[in-house]
Amino acid sequence: MSPTTIARRTALLAAILLSLCPPAGVLAAPSASLSAAFTPERLGQQSTLDFGFSFSAPAGQVPPPLTRIELRYPDNLGIALSGLGLADCTAQSLETSGPAGCPPNSVMGYGVAFTGIVLGSTTITESAPITILRSPDVEGHIAVLFCAEGTTPVDTRMVFPGLLLPSKAPFGGLVSVGVPLVPTLPGAPYISVIHLHATIGPERVTYYEHAGGRTLAYRPKGILLPGGCPRRGFPFAAEFSFSDGSRASAQTAATCPKAQRRGG
Repeated sequence: MSPTTIARRTALLAAILLSLCPPAGVLAAPSASLSAAFTPERLGQQSTLDFGFSFSAPAGQVPPPLTRIELRYPDNLGIALSGLGLADCTAQSLETSGPAGCPPNSVMGYGVAFTGIVLGSTTITESAPITILRSPDVEGHIAVLFCAEGTTPVDTRMVFPGLLLPSKAPFGGLVSVGVPLVPTLPGAPYISVIHLHATIGPERVTYYEHAGGRTLAYRPKGILLPGGCPRRGFPFAAEFSFSDGSRASAQTAATCPKAQRRGG
């Protein structure tokens, strides 16, 4: 076979492969959706924040691996007065022993992440529980750790940091979270996040206090809602970055509590 014939066949094969597997740059950027709610919905009272986000991708694909989340939350939320995160946990403790190796009073919430990878023509999905814990402050900013533990297709424990930072109005601040790339099988793509749902607040959280020689269990207070609600609800916004350089954004608003009736 002549060198010319070999070159032509090589070029033809490359063209076929490119048509079947287009470069990441030409794939459509993922779209994102965001949800947020407070439970219970009572102005001026402590509450649990329930939030989630999802990404969509063309059929037979998953979104690119997620690398950063920036979630903006409403102004005048009493996070510092929530009674959450009375103790600190370190990334080293989480990586070594998981949430069980951290003080119970460092837990701020729980959640679950649904992830996926595509192997050939098969999409493999998994759900991984998440624990959100307080960690030592960084330069005066509240810091948290997210710990996700997966079992299939690879047994892994992911620990990634989050930091509460200032944000412009109408938001009161943002949680900036760096998400590490998580390998799966040799030669397989990194894990992609498809959906995440979590809560921050007293729901499912138990703290312990030592008093009079006894250990007492109790629920922390929770996030303090302001006395008033914006006309369109409590605003939330999120920006997401992915490993291929694409970005996505989403906005939502938590509904305002209904006015409480006075008297009987």
